[in-house]
Amino acid sequence: MHLIAYLHIALTTRLAELRRDGERGDSPVPTAVIIAGLVTVAMAVTALALTKANSWMNAIPDGGSKP
Repeated sequence: MHLIAYLHIALTTRLAELRRDGERGDSPVPTAVIIAGLVTVAMAVTALALTKANSWMNAIPDGGSKP
């Protein structure tokens, strides 16, 4: 029974220390949201560039000569 009481007190003390510590860093959630937004914007820019490049390539005349 003493071991369980000791473990309970040690765990409670450690959790209290962790809650008090203000220098734990930023939560990973805002970072993940920012990264997801940047990936979405990058995909949109890539898709737009691909569409423009395909339109430009399709607009090039054939010249009428077939090999």
